[in-house]
Amino acid sequence: MKTLFLAFEQRLTSGIIHSACVLLAIASTLGMFQVLTRFIFNEPSTWSEILIRIVIVWMVMFGVVVGFREGSQVSVDLLFRKCGRFQRPLHFMITLVTVIFLSVLVWYGADIAWRTRFQEIGGMEFLPMSVGYAALPVGAFFAIIAVIANFLDPRHHELETQQ
Repeated sequence: MKTLFLAFEQRLTSGIIHSACVLLAIASTLGMFQVLTRFIFNEPSTWSEILIRIVIVWMVMFGVVVGFREGSQVSVDLLFRKCGRFQRPLHFMITLVTVIFLSVLVWYGADIAWRTRFQEIGGMEFLPMSVGYAALPVGAFFAIIAVIANFLDPRHHELETQQ
């Protein structure tokens, strides 16, 4: 069961990091389009800046998933190093608190996305506001999977690279 979950998570995280890279390319292209329309054509685009913000929010939430999986989030390194045989219980407590926090983000993020589903984004009437807000519960949900995978197959690259 553990192996199956970790294989699923590995494919999921791989897809998420590729999606984040595509979103970075989209944000960069939209940024260049914004500069082109504003400074070359003197006719600034009304929608590209807003879309860049939404794309960056989604990209960051996908990046958070990879950060949690790799164990590269900010942690109390000194405590983790000095606790010796209590590292596993400490890791369990960190995982539990993180999953609870991310669950709250999923719950309230889904609520705010649902409440704003009919609200329009200024300058982009074709896209509901909930598209931007949906990044929070979606990213937090995937991050929960990554946190559990990190507990089952620990990766603490920040601890390994410290001097």
